[in-house]
Amino acid sequence: MYAEIIIDITHEKLDRTFEYKVPEELEGTLAVGSSVLVPFGNGDKVRTGFIIGFSEKSSFDPAKIKEIRGKAPKSVRIEENLVALAAWMKEHYGGTMIQALKTVWPVKKQERPKEKRIIRRTVTEEEGREWLALFQRKNQKARARLLEALLENEELDYGWILRKLGLTASVVRALEEMQILTVDTETVWRNPVKASEEQMKQIEYTTEQKEAIRIFKEDFQRGNPGTYLLYGVTGSGKTEVYMEMIQSVVQSGRQAIVLIPEIALTYQTVMRFVRVFGNRVSIMNSRLSAGERYDQMMRAKNGEIDVMIGPRSALFTPFEHLGLIVIDEEHETTYKSEQVPRYHARETAIERARIEGAGVVLGSATPSLEAFEGCRRGQYRLLRLTQRVKKQKMAEVSVIDMRKELQKGNRSILSDCLREKIEDRLKRREQVMLFLNRRGFAGFLSCRSCGYVVKCPHCDVSLSWHRGGRMVCHYCGYEEPMIHTCPSCGSPHIGAFKAGTQQVEDLIRKEFPEAKVLRMDLDTTRGKESYETILSSFADQEADILIGTQMIVKGHDFPNVTLVGVLAADLSLYISDYRAAERTFALLCQAAGRAGRGDLPGEAVIQSYNPEHYSIQAAARQDYEAFFAEEMKFRTLMGYPPAAHLMAVLMTSEDEALLNKGAYYLKLFAGRIRTDAGLEIIGPASPAIGKVKDQYRKVLYLKHEDYRVLTEAKDKMEQYIEINEGFQNIRIQFDFDPVQTF
Repeated sequence: MYAEIIIDITHEKLDRTFEYKVPEELEGTLAVGSSVLVPFGNGDKVRTGFIIGFSEKSSFDPAKIKEIRGKAPKSVRIEENLVALAAWMKEHYGGTMIQALKTVWPVKKQERPKEKRIIRRTVTEEEGREWLALFQRKNQKARARLLEALLENEELDYGWILRKLGLTASVVRALEEMQILTVDTETVWRNPVKASEEQMKQIEYTTEQKEAIRIFKEDFQRGNPGTYLLYGVTGSGKTEVYMEMIQSVVQSGRQAIVLIPEIALTYQTVMRFVRVFGNRVSIMNSRLSAGERYDQMMRAKNGEIDVMIGPRSALFTPFEHLGLIVIDEEHETTYKSEQVPRYHARETAIERARIEGAGVVLGSATPSLEAFEGCRRGQYRLLRLTQRVKKQKMAEVSVIDMRKELQKGNRSILSDCLREKIEDRLKRREQVMLFLNRRGFAGFLSCRSCGYVVKCPHCDVSLSWHRGGRMVCHYCGYEEPMIHTCPSCGSPHIGAFKAGTQQVEDLIRKEFPEAKVLRMDLDTTRGKESYETILSSFADQEADILIGTQMIVKGHDFPNVTLVGVLAADLSLYISDYRAAERTFALLCQAAGRAGRGDLPGEAVIQSYNPEHYSIQAAARQDYEAFFAEEMKFRTLMGYPPAAHLMAVLMTSEDEALLNKGAYYLKLFAGRIRTDAGLEIIGPASPAIGKVKDQYRKVLYLKHEDYRVLTEAKDKMEQYIEINEGFQNIRIQFDFDPVQTF
């Protein structure tokens, strides 16, 4: 028997399988995904490798084929389905097979089990009483104390006995030698989720929720689950629908994975699931210890849990009978990996579901354009929730033109309207959230008099302001000198926006000295529990105003919040990124959705220097479909996803001259790949940050309607890079349909 093995070395030249003979003593003990030790190279250095296939015949001279040395110590096998998924990821996103295997490999090695020692009485109660009388006569107080405890309970925890009864190990040993008790060791799984005693209240579903559940259940029972987009306004009860779908999957003996965008959302989400599924739920996130991660994966593998909740990496939970993958807030950018392979959880989940015969549910109040376009093309099925569960009205939204505030002489970051509404809420003892949309902070130039923004004439993205008086496009490299008066209206009020959450907090404290204010941003949430602490004190109404960046507008439910103020709504509109309008729309809808979730009606105030922009107007009306129609016109015109596909090729090197030369030749080569296919090439240009940790950076963009044309281009570019020694000192990564600009 021969095994095809991928060697654990990340290098393009070794990105292929090597054949090894399986020794007789290991036959039958190895499987696809097993980690083994093999001799490699001229010096037969022992390396780790992964088996990705077997064959009975060798394609080389059997006498020259080396033999597997043995299993890798403490290794955990990768499930065969996950090996198939890794192969798809390598093909679909680039990188090497070993990088893909390590991505789908949830735990790298066995961890020491957590053990519990139990003391059990082995004598009858009658014999125990005789021994107790003997110990008391001999004044052996410690032995008597231990036996008294064991006469009350036949078995006790070893650690508890030593702590509570003040005993030493020698006392336990003495009674063990007398055969009065035994000490047994049991392995216990570390469980990061504490089961809740609280029971889930019976849910009354709305007509729309019932319909979404019915459609999914019918498809699942027919053995034909598909991919669904659960498009529901904020507060429409998407989580309850997920849980009902998961219930039906679990009752049929299968398991579910629930992906959520950020660790911060896990606590609230997990508790809702624990009330329904008890200790059959677990979580996976970066805050778990190696031992906890290992135990969760083993519990999943052994069928001891039914539901795994976590961010992107939870997608690779080794469930044997996976039935459903839910991706909550599917529009979030955190579902895209920043490491090679740069996979997207949405596409990867759909492929894993295809391999395992499972369903996928994507949920969002503001779906990504890709997901909504997928419904239009018939790839996904659309399930709508247009009403809030308790029939509360959506927040009333007003858009304030900050240019007019400037004309009135108000140079503050707060409009007169928002200031009055905050005063009113404070009098009524209701809570306020102020959201500072800081993405792209100080990155672009805008006119405060007329709202004009300086854009690239070639790419329809804003030019980024750089120190030294230059404005640069990070897509094509176009640049022009800094301007000091607005080309549209001649106003001198043109420049980069300068305000952070701290300045806003200082201003609010000054304007409303009687208000209790909390601030939530990267600086105030560095501690492990700080996130929970701030949110729970605001939920307990210990503060009147919560100021924060986008982390405060995601998924939180505060019934007493009746006013949300969005400061500088258009800041995220002009980051140098073709998805800027989509992100702005999603953030504004999420922000407005935080108001009026309880019994009191809600209001949102959106402040903008460009109030007529279609994304701000559509967000004020909470009209996703109007936004989608308008945005897709631009995407189609410019050939950006989802109208077409985009591949970014990021090149980095310590040697700037070499990098420029390499980027030039790679572009030349790319231009020769498919001249017939209409492959469009942009760049190479320097990204927003042209140098990181002494590494210079260049990026090349390739556009085409057909994804396969781009994967073919990627394969040919990889071959070209491999055979040209000049690229040895340049690191090159491929990113398909990137969600973050470089």
